[in-house]
Amino acid sequence: MEELPSHIMVDVLSRLPVKTIVHCNCVCKSWRNLVSDPHFANIHLSRSPAGLMIHHMKDMRPGLDKPGVLRWVEIKDELDHQRLHHDPLMSLDLGLAPVLRDAKLLQVGSVNGLICLWEFGPNIDNTYICNPITREYLSLPRQKYYKDGHASIAYGFGVGLQTKEYKVIRTFQECIPPKPCEASEKRVREAEVYTLGMGQWRSLGHVPYWLSGQRGQFLNGNAHWFVSDEDSLEKLCSFNIDKETFKLFPSRPCDAMDDSEIAFQSLVVLKGCLCQADTSYDEEITIWVMKEYGVKKSWHKEVVIKKRGGLMWESAYLLEDLITPFTEWRLWDPVYPVEGLNDGSILMVYYGHVILKYCSETKTIEKIEMFERYLSGIAYRPSFVKLGRFESERVQVF
Repeated sequence: MEELPSHIMVDVLSRLPVKTIVHCNCVCKSWRNLVSDPHFANIHLSRSPAGLMIHHMKDMRPGLDKPGVLRWVEIKDELDHQRLHHDPLMSLDLGLAPVLRDAKLLQVGSVNGLICLWEFGPNIDNTYICNPITREYLSLPRQKYYKDGHASIAYGFGVGLQTKEYKVIRTFQECIPPKPCEASEKRVREAEVYTLGMGQWRSLGHVPYWLSGQRGQFLNGNAHWFVSDEDSLEKLCSFNIDKETFKLFPSRPCDAMDDSEIAFQSLVVLKGCLCQADTSYDEEITIWVMKEYGVKKSWHKEVVIKKRGGLMWESAYLLEDLITPFTEWRLWDPVYPVEGLNDGSILMVYYGHVILKYCSETKTIEKIEMFERYLSGIAYRPSFVKLGRFESERVQVF
């Protein structure tokens, strides 16, 4: 193998399963250097398979806050379908990091295998970047606006299409959005940005909109959030990672559903398209898809999931049995679409309790028996991007 040209070695190794590459990293120094090279990381990333990163919290009782475990779930291609696979050996216990042993964490988002984590709680407000595959992490310095008391925090994580810089965008919003007739100048509504490798947060000044939702969805060089301003012409806004500017973004048709009928909304990226999931009090989930990025007329009602007479639409399972044996099914509880499969099926997380798979062909929902309750999930593609490539950062290992 050592006689093979390096570009052939890179091509061969980058096609291997992630776990095998991790083992190859331990074979010899030359292979370790090859896998650690940024060129290898880029080649592998172009072939990296789609999957999920599940943040599994074993216990949510007060006083027992733990950071939990990151569990990578692979989406494996079979002859006529795709299946989910989890290897426990590829899990990452976040409690191995001393700074995270007694904390609540939120997965802000993932870009090119890197995950942004927000640690929050009483008198706790910290941000981290980690790569679960290389088991590296770094702690970002304290931002100017620190969550101490009642405030709304919104995050975004992405990479510039032109600059290729990885950035964390964070907005600090004091109190709640005012009514259109109320003055809001005295309420703090500021944005800060952190560029990996720069070592400090930079202030971007006043945020022009009230953002709703803690996690901005990254797509096409922009992070996206809901807008809470009642008088806004659009209900979405975007932040351009390169230009570092906010602007309103075309939202789904405003007459599609009365906002008063919606119990819960979420944004997600499915199969490369921005999507919005609306859950109504009438126990109906509607998933909208923006077929052409940035074009308002391209919003399309893709999926409607209904509850009918105690049963899911055309489903053979009782809803109470489908979700959990310990809670009553309520379709207006939060349902987060996470990833789309090749056959049109959609993977979702229901109320932090269970992973669901909605099959568009049979119009049925299947419970994925993989983890116990208390979990959240994001779409994830594994990578070997090393945090050490970012200068001025103090990289640590789990």
